[in-house]
Amino acid sequence: MNYPVIAEHILATVQGTWWSRRRRREDVPPLPAGAVHVFRVGGNYRTFPEGMVFDPSHPDVLDASSVSLVDTRARLVDVERPLPSMSEADNFTVRASFTCQVTDPAVVARQGIIDVTVPLRAYLMGDSDLPRVSAGHRVEEINAVRTEAGHRMTAYSAIVPPRVAGMSVEFVSAEVHASEALRDWEQKLRDERRSWELQRGQRDFETQDALRIAELLSQGSDHVDAFGIARKEIDVTEAAARIHRITEEESARRHKAETTDRAHAQSMETAEAQIRREMLLTLLRQAAGSEYVDYHQMLDQVLREMGGRTAHGIGAATDTARMVESGRAHPGRTAAGRGGSRDPEGGFVKDEDDLVD
Repeated sequence: MNYPVIAEHILATVQGTWWSRRRRREDVPPLPAGAVHVFRVGGNYRTFPEGMVFDPSHPDVLDASSVSLVDTRARLVDVERPLPSMSEADNFTVRASFTCQVTDPAVVARQGIIDVTVPLRAYLMGDSDLPRVSAGHRVEEINAVRTEAGHRMTAYSAIVPPRVAGMSVEFVSAEVHASEALRDWEQKLRDERRSWELQRGQRDFETQDALRIAELLSQGSDHVDAFGIARKEIDVTEAAARIHRITEEESARRHKAETTDRAHAQSMETAEAQIRREMLLTLLRQAAGSEYVDYHQMLDQVLREMGGRTAHGIGAATDTARMVESGRAHPGRTAAGRGGSRDPEGGFVKDEDDLVD
């Protein structure tokens, strides 16, 4: 860096002319803001008075063999030094910051301090104990190294303050950085971690949205329509027309289903009645071919064929017994008159016509 001496120029000898005894120097470079001219006159360095309008005919200007442009403003200057770590493959880097300001431009020009970082780096390298604070640490322990290096630089600058001729220099702070390869690695890990966290957050949001939508759908189409209307994605008129159409379709489906169920129930009842009639006819035909008929047994058989329960069968059997007993109470009927005989004790008849009676 070009600080504090910004530039140096060699000046030619100014010759007088026969028509004018007053000489002027025209080759002095312009002065930037915050800088001063320092002319070398013979073996001396003389600063052109600051704040004075530059005079190209000034004796120091005319007699100068060179000029230096010196920046007198305060600057913050950073200097770096590598520090070892526990691993030979990785190093730390300490960066020390100093405030610098020119106090004597003539001395700075004489010393030719074009880059102030050169003497400051020599000062930083002069601390032989500084590498010890980092040599026992891994690169991952950079925070501990920063603390110890800051304490060491503070003590070192207090005991051995930095000195640069013609300037005031003060130590400000010290920062420790890892190697560039390690920084790149940590940045890559950080970027991957952030990307993963972003993806996880997106998946969580999608899951929450899916659960919310599923809950909304489970509450029915009315809630879905209301949600769409609230977000101005569904027109109220269209939603009402769709709901009316759905209601009519649902009513038609329900009516059709009820009609189908009734028709099925009627057909089942008709089929069952037909089966019962056929069973009774079958039993009667079987009874007609027998000489004696046991109505208790026949009624139980009918109930079993029709799937009747035991309780019903018992009740039916009781009724049948009453029917047989009432059959015995017909005195006007005789076996001879019917071509058969009746057993009043057992309840058997020889002709099925008595069952009708």
